[in-house]
Amino acid sequence: MKIDHIAVWTNELEKMKDFYCKFFEGTSNEKYINSKKGFESYFIAFSEGARLEIMKRTDVTRSPFHGEEFIGINHLAFNVGNKEKVDTLTESLRISGYTIAGEPRTTGDGYYESIILDPEGNRIEIVG
Repeated sequence: MKIDHIAVWTNELEKMKDFYCKFFEGTSNEKYINSKKGFESYFIAFSEGARLEIMKRTDVTRSPFHGEEFIGINHLAFNVGNKEKVDTLTESLRISGYTIAGEPRTTGDGYYESIILDPEGNRIEIVG
C-alpha cells in the first residue's frame, strides 16, 4: 500500500501551484473547476512518491495556524538527495522571501534538514 496524495486547502491556489512547481520540481495537471460548488483544484506530481492536491473552495477561507505547531498533520517532507541540495534550496527560498523556520542542521535521528514555510504557512521539511 502507498499514499496516493495529500490534500491541502488554500486561499492562494495559483501562488501555491507555482511555488511547488518551481521550488520542488512538481508538474501540475490542468485546473479542475466545479463552479456549482465554488471548488477549484490542482494535482501536483513529483518525480516519485505521493502527489499533492491543492484545493480552494469559496466557503473554506480560515487557516487555523501560520507555521505554528498544532495537533494533526505537521509537515510535508521533500527529499532533495543530499546536504548541498538542502542548503542550496533553502538559500534559494530565503532569497525569494520565504520564511526559514529551521536552519539546515543534522537532527538527533540523523536527518539533514531545513524547515521552511510555504506561501500559506504550511511547514515543509527539505531533507537530504
